[in-house]
Amino acid sequence: MQIITTTGNQSAANAVIRLNPLDDVLVARQPLPVGLKLGVENLVVLEAVPSGHKIAARAIEQGQPVRRYGQIIGFASKAITAGQHVHVHNLAMGDFTRDYAFGIDVRGKPAPTDETFMGIVRPDGRVATRNYVGILTSVNCSATVAKAIADHFRRDINPQALADFPNVDGVVALTHSFGCAVDPNGEALAMLQRTLGGYAIHPNFASVLMIGLGCETNQISDLFAAQGLEKSDLLRAFTIQGTGGTSKTIASGIDQVNTLLFEANKVERERVSARHLIIGLQCGGSDGYSGITANPALGNAVDRVVAAGGTAILSETPEIYGAEHLLTRRAVSREVGEKLIERIRWWEAYCARMNAELNNNPSAGNKAGGLTTILEKSLGAVAKAGSSDLVDVYEYAEIVRAHGLVFMDTPGYDPISATGQVAGGANLIAFTTGRGSAYGCAPSPSIKLATNNRLWETQEEDMDVNCGGIADGSMTIEERGEYIFRMMLRIASGERSKSEQHGYGQNEFVPWQIGAIT
Repeated sequence: MQIITTTGNQSAANAVIRLNPLDDVLVARQPLPVGLKLGVENLVVLEAVPSGHKIAARAIEQGQPVRRYGQIIGFASKAITAGQHVHVHNLAMGDFTRDYAFGIDVRGKPAPTDETFMGIVRPDGRVATRNYVGILTSVNCSATVAKAIADHFRRDINPQALADFPNVDGVVALTHSFGCAVDPNGEALAMLQRTLGGYAIHPNFASVLMIGLGCETNQISDLFAAQGLEKSDLLRAFTIQGTGGTSKTIASGIDQVNTLLFEANKVERERVSARHLIIGLQCGGSDGYSGITANPALGNAVDRVVAAGGTAILSETPEIYGAEHLLTRRAVSREVGEKLIERIRWWEAYCARMNAELNNNPSAGNKAGGLTTILEKSLGAVAKAGSSDLVDVYEYAEIVRAHGLVFMDTPGYDPISATGQVAGGANLIAFTTGRGSAYGCAPSPSIKLATNNRLWETQEEDMDVNCGGIADGSMTIEERGEYIFRMMLRIASGERSKSEQHGYGQNEFVPWQIGAIT
């Protein structure tokens, strides 16, 4: 990455960034006014360019590919003159061949490091980063009851409810809007059951209540059978109809949680290997800096997690579209690479059925922040994965058993994506944002990384890490990566993230629903 200064009377230091010598565009570090002279190839700004947006470094003919990160991000929809603003008005999607070159860039396992954090070891050996009592629902019809039970134990509503249980992080109800009027043998219900099953056994839950209505398609008995679950003192299940109505079910739920809290409170944190970390990687509200600052810094931290024996889950399949070849080249086998391409093909067919296209992402906020096409966004998003080998590919909400960098197929919508990651076992979420995101993910803590200084200054109450200094050279990717990794260890050890301090997490449980509702 090269930071280029300006010259002349209308000058400001470090005005633009060149990310790769092959690039046709530069990225503005600040608003660029018309007439500003840049210190590269006598380039003069011909059109006002907002901060985080792109300016043409050279003339580009209509139809020619346009490169950023040394990779194609789109094609010129009209002729572009050097010094012009490059964005949605003159840059568009187009088809091009990607060389998947399976495994050509595999590096092998990194030199191992001996890193630790203070975790909670469950009786079966699984390691938690948090200690909640969870309330899950088989169907939307039991959501109100579940929330009423959890609200009884909210510290902001009833401060005394958990006063005697300082080792319990809280009681949370994770509800959803599905569970009935779906094909009982279809993929949609199987996906919901897989998601609920993953949460039911998540180590961050000391115990779980599963509550249903009683007559729904998603019968608790069927869910348990499909997921290999059995009722126990720590995994209880009942229905509103079976208990005798709403008020009786709420009262029963409160009584049961009260008994579960005593056992949950007995935990003590102990030093454990960082190989127990499973980090879900997310980016939302991205901007033109995401692929320059926070995402590569997170990628550096991911490489450190992998070296320590831990796991990182890259997801959001529509947001790697166009950059998937950078991952297949790092796949440890052709089989792993083909599994990733199979998910890409599924998404192409899925969008075709829905009369949609994968380029409906970036969002309006992404575009306002400087991103133009999904190719551009994807290339920046993949930077979260660092440089580690891709060791496996999972479907949505599958339990992740591999150690190292893996991929999970999810939508790009962050709550749905992170829900799948947590169902797969993620015990911490790392979330980069350039526009500003307010997000949490109970029962797993979420760390938010700001991509630029402006966001940090205006929304610091929601941000845990500022990566904006990478763009102006005041910090390096390596320094920030080390900082993020150390914060991961602290948060995993019990330090509360900003989203936890604000009480985020219950409402962000959003299972992926892909089926028809009848």
